[in-house]
Amino acid sequence: MNAIRKKFEELYSKKPLVVSSPGRVNFIGEHTDYNEGFVLPGAVDKKMFVALAPNDTNNVNLYANEYSKSFSFSLEYIKPEKKEDWTSYLIGVAYYIEELGHKIKGVDVLIDGNVPVGAGMSSSAALCCAFGFALNELFSLGLTRMHIAYIGQKTEHFFVGANVGIMDQFASLHGKAGHLMKLDCRSMEFEYIPFDFPDHAIVMVNSMVKHSLAGSEYNVRRHQCEEGVHTMKKFLSDDIRSLRDVPLQQLKEHKSDMSEVVYNRCLYVIMENERLLNGCRLLQAGDLPGFGRLMYETHEGLSKLYEVSCEELDFLANNAHEYEGVTGTRMMGGGFGGCTINVVKREAVDRFTAFIKEKYLERFKKETEVYITQIEDGTRVEL
Repeated sequence: MNAIRKKFEELYSKKPLVVSSPGRVNFIGEHTDYNEGFVLPGAVDKKMFVALAPNDTNNVNLYANEYSKSFSFSLEYIKPEKKEDWTSYLIGVAYYIEELGHKIKGVDVLIDGNVPVGAGMSSSAALCCAFGFALNELFSLGLTRMHIAYIGQKTEHFFVGANVGIMDQFASLHGKAGHLMKLDCRSMEFEYIPFDFPDHAIVMVNSMVKHSLAGSEYNVRRHQCEEGVHTMKKFLSDDIRSLRDVPLQQLKEHKSDMSEVVYNRCLYVIMENERLLNGCRLLQAGDLPGFGRLMYETHEGLSKLYEVSCEELDFLANNAHEYEGVTGTRMMGGGFGGCTINVVKREAVDRFTAFIKEKYLERFKKETEVYITQIEDGTRVEL
């Protein structure tokens, strides 16, 4: 933290407000958010940092410490323009804050962080949340955490072109140490679920595969789910809004009325919602092994029914599943790369890390990265 403040003062010769916003992990409930289902994320101790101070102009001056790159834009000339670049997240947040009727002024900004990019921990959402929260604090805008979450989501939609749900931004802003969050993505009501297992660690294993298909295929999966809902409306009710409203047995009865691909997508989502609710009950009862078994069922569903895994992720999850000391494992994130999330007994973490690194190098002839994390609090001002 001191290094960030020092770097900011070197760049801009003033003292900053510093905000941190964590990345997130999601234990069960993948691709359910845009189907108005449930998700079960937690904030982690990998964070994005935004340091900023007013500059008495109408310009936002940015410096990305990780890339040693600078960029400036005027608050007078912002418009939605889809561009997958780190600057787009910041421009979009400023745009949507002003669209809500709030006036912000020029700022000097330093961004830094240790959320691995492309690993499925939502570094982009953490960046949006950190910047939005910092502007809110600096200019006393009165935005709620949910306002900031929606601003981040709209930025992803219209400035980046990723049609994401609300989970990533929500988790980053609302995290609570020792707890996961069961979020109802329809009502936006949420409940903290205890996840306090000090004899276990959360171990992320990075496949080092980039999400080359994630953006386009994410949108394809979304359209396939919508097609399934459209089909089921013919047989059930026009009141059906999403797969959340379709009973599993009813879907099975109408399997022949949709393509096999659409059926599999719908089957996965409906079963995943059931898994999540069962998983919350198991955690509340302290049954981590039972919860871990559901995590692996999620991986199987993502791989076989939703088809968003890849050879590398399947390899990591299958080897972890068979390793003594691993309580739960699955791929995490949108798919086609990124990390697996593993719940590992602390006494086995070092052995498991060495094992999975060796196996992965042997099979794919490339190194993997391993991140050991814990559940943390959400976005906050760093004092």
